[in-house]
Amino acid sequence: MKRVYFIGIGGIGVSALARFYLSNGWQVLGSDVCESDITKDLIKNGANIFIGKQKKENIKNYDLIIYSPAIKDDNSELKEAKEKEIKLMSYPQALGELTKEYFTIAISGTHGKSTTTAMLALILIKAGFDPTVIIGTKLKEFNNSNFRSGNSKYLLIEACEHEASFLNYWPQIIVITNIEEDHLDFYSNLDNIKKAFNEFVSHLDKDGVLIKRKDVNIEKKAVDFSLKDIEVEALRKIMRVPGDHNILNALAALKVARILEIEDNVSFSALSEYFGSWRRFEITKLPKFILIDDYAHHPTEIEATLRAVKEKYLDKKIFCVFQPHQYQRTKLLFNNFVSVFNKAIKEKWIDNLIFLQVYDVLGRETEDKTFDSKKLALNINNSKYINKQELFNQIQGAEVLIMMGAGDIYDLSEELKKSCKSC
Repeated sequence: MKRVYFIGIGGIGVSALARFYLSNGWQVLGSDVCESDITKDLIKNGANIFIGKQKKENIKNYDLIIYSPAIKDDNSELKEAKEKEIKLMSYPQALGELTKEYFTIAISGTHGKSTTTAMLALILIKAGFDPTVIIGTKLKEFNNSNFRSGNSKYLLIEACEHEASFLNYWPQIIVITNIEEDHLDFYSNLDNIKKAFNEFVSHLDKDGVLIKRKDVNIEKKAVDFSLKDIEVEALRKIMRVPGDHNILNALAALKVARILEIEDNVSFSALSEYFGSWRRFEITKLPKFILIDDYAHHPTEIEATLRAVKEKYLDKKIFCVFQPHQYQRTKLLFNNFVSVFNKAIKEKWIDNLIFLQVYDVLGRETEDKTFDSKKLALNINNSKYINKQELFNQIQGAEVLIMMGAGDIYDLSEELKKSCKSC
C-alpha cells in the first residue's frame, strides 16, 4: 500500500485532498498544530494524524509528502522531507497533477467559489455525471465533508488565486465569478491580479471553455452571465438562499451545465434543492434569535451578505458580529471595510455592529498590527469593539445574529448554539 503524508492536514483544501487519497486506497498520515473537527473526522475515516508540534521524527520514507501553502520553509517536517529527498509537492502542485488526469472544471474568482462549486456539484450529481469534487467548504450532501469521490472522468474543484495557486491547474472549463482586490500582500494591486487570471485562462486548450461574469475583462472569448440574463427571474422563484450574489453563482453553475448539455429542468431542480453550505449563510434557529454563521471576510462579500440578511429578515432586529481576518488584509482594505460597514448602518441593514479582535494567522507575527478592530470601530458609526468574553451580554435583544469572518469566530458560533438552545 502506498503511503502519503500531509503537513498541515487540517486545512480545508488539504484535508479534501487527503480524503481523495484515502478513497483511492492510500495509507494517509499527517500532522497539524491543533485538533479540529476536520482532523477528528479524517481520523475516523482511517488517517493517522500527529497533533501538536510538528517534528522531523514524524517523517519516514513515504511515497509522497504534500504540504499546505501555509507551511513555512523552516518547518521541521518540511526540512526533513527535503533532506531525505522524498517526493514532495505543495497542495496546489498535487491538485494540479490531478487536474491533468481528469476532465477538470475549475471555479475561480474573488468571491463565490465555494457556493458555485457546491451548486454545480449538485447539478452534476443529479444529471448522473458522478463527479469527484474538491471544495473549500463542507456540504451536508457530502455527509458534512469537503470531498466527494466520484467514478467518472469529471473533477470539479475550487481554483483559488491565493499566491497564484490556480496557475498549477489545467482545466477544460474555467469559471470566473468576479475579480476584485484581495491578497494584496502577494499581488500588490488589481492589475497583477488580473494578469494572474489571464495567465490561468491561458491554461485552457483550444477546445476549453471560459465562463465569466460579464463585467470581468479577460482576453479570451467567453460565455458571459449577468443579472440581466433571462434566467434570473426563474432562478429567483426557486432559490432557497437569498441575495443577488447567489443568483449570479447559480447562473455560473447553469452556464456550465449547458456546456455539458445538461437539460435545464435537471439544473433548476438541483438548484432548488440547494440550502447552503457550511458557513455560507448557515442558519440555525435558536429559542430567542436566529443565528447566521457566514464566512464573509472581504468588503464585497460582507456587503452582499448583509444586504441579503436584510432582504430575508426585513422586520427583524439584526446584530452583526465581525472578526477581521489577518492584520495585513485589514490594513490594505481598511477604507473599504469602513465604507461598507458605514453603508450597512446608514441603510439600516443592521441595527448593531460589534467587532472582535483580528484573527491573527500563525507565522505572520511581523505584520503591522496598528490597523485592528479598535481602529475599525473608531471609524464606523454606531459600532463597538469587545473582547470575546463580553459577547453573550452584548447580543441581548438581537432577533437575528450574524457571526461573520474567516477565523475562529466559528468556535464562538458553536458555543452560542450550545448555550442558547435552552436560553
